[in-house]
Amino acid sequence: MPWRKATHVTDVVVVGSGPNGLAAAVTMARAGLKVHVFEAAATPGGGLRTAELIEPGHFHDVCSAVHPMVLSSPFFRRFELSRRVPLAVPDVSYGSPLDGGRAALAYRSLDRTAAELGRDGAAYSRLMAPLVRRVDGVADLTLNQLVRIPGDPAAAAAFGVRALEQGSRLWNARFREDLAPALLSGVAAHAVARLPSITAAGAGLMLGALGHAGGWPVPHGGSAAIARALTADIEAHGGVVETGTRIGSLAELPPARATLLDVAPPALLHLAGGSFPAGYRRALESFRFGNAACKVDFILSGPVPWAADGLADAGTVHVGGTRAETAQAEYLVAAGRHPERPYVLVSQPSRFDAGRAPAGRHILWTYCHVPAGSTIDMSDAVMAQLERFAPGFRDLVVQFRVTTAAGLAAYDENYVGGDFSAGRMDLWGMLRRPVLSRVPWRTPLPGVYLCSSSTPPGPGVTGMPGFHAARYALKDMFGRGVPDLGYGVP
Repeated sequence: MPWRKATHVTDVVVVGSGPNGLAAAVTMARAGLKVHVFEAAATPGGGLRTAELIEPGHFHDVCSAVHPMVLSSPFFRRFELSRRVPLAVPDVSYGSPLDGGRAALAYRSLDRTAAELGRDGAAYSRLMAPLVRRVDGVADLTLNQLVRIPGDPAAAAAFGVRALEQGSRLWNARFREDLAPALLSGVAAHAVARLPSITAAGAGLMLGALGHAGGWPVPHGGSAAIARALTADIEAHGGVVETGTRIGSLAELPPARATLLDVAPPALLHLAGGSFPAGYRRALESFRFGNAACKVDFILSGPVPWAADGLADAGTVHVGGTRAETAQAEYLVAAGRHPERPYVLVSQPSRFDAGRAPAGRHILWTYCHVPAGSTIDMSDAVMAQLERFAPGFRDLVVQFRVTTAAGLAAYDENYVGGDFSAGRMDLWGMLRRPVLSRVPWRTPLPGVYLCSSSTPPGPGVTGMPGFHAARYALKDMFGRGVPDLGYGVP
């Protein structure tokens, strides 16, 4: 359809209101430009939505729940998110339970973490301490385009050497016991990739360093609180966020000097029709997606009865057992199979935000990894793993809701096959995201930019794909630099 508001004046159009689309819109609106955001769903947010999925009064995060990168993201630092949204930062960033009532705990204090890891404490500290000390350099390396000169070469070198070690069969060489390896593999498995692998090791080391340097925040009110803060800032600076409007092609958009698209490569192709040059079109057509997740949300009549001390204080728990067990589960998923004992990622938001459930109740956010496109309900396997490390868990379950990988794909078109990373998390998939380019956010169409997690730095609530795309759009189309994004700045 042609644009229905012929008199509408727009400098910038953004399609998609996930965290990256909203970050792009904030940046452009703060630069004094007229911004219009289009979102197909009834509410903005994409992966930043919170809803009463099961019963009234119980608020579940629909996608992301814990946000390790918001305190280090250059965009959210400029935006001063912590002044806009109350963030609970647990003392225990994450933990990994083992049989026998034991657990490895990653405290915000690296020293305390090492002290509780037994004989491997010193080795773990030697692995992580240089990254924690230079965490800003690690963030600069991992939250930008990989094909660039790093801002902190020493941090990049320390990170690279450790990623090569932990991404190879040498990953156990420095350890003698099972607690530290379980802690590391639990966080590395966020990448939904074979273990060991360089990309999974890199993700785990980066997330681990952030867990020790600043913690993993849980926003009060759920992830939707972040989306509300971003949307409010866009509107405060004259922008429009229009929901319930699906865009079928670029021709349906109002005239604008810059168009930023928070979409995955298949949707980008669809929106552009036949406008792209053949080479770029082939690159998008060959873009690879990774495996997926089956999500299970719970209402509980009490807190999770973890057998191991300390796990109740963890914002996130990686339920997979030993390093070998987690690696085996991820190997099976990579081979297209559904593990009987899957790796389960668990968030306990109501432990730190009492408003998420009525008194006496708790909500629990979980997912396990599955092959792309899976329609299998993994709730039995998820509950069996939780019962294994928290005896009596099943007795506390009031209700639960399952979202299969196919369901995730239906919920958000960017999650192709249920891949919430919006692209395969291997080395080539990180370098070619979606094309191998110094500025991968630019498309061949003048004024059209891609700003989804299918561009660097990839997945996670960082706002950085949107911020990078906006930065180049400001430079290319308007001859402007990045504006001040701070809280309270008019």
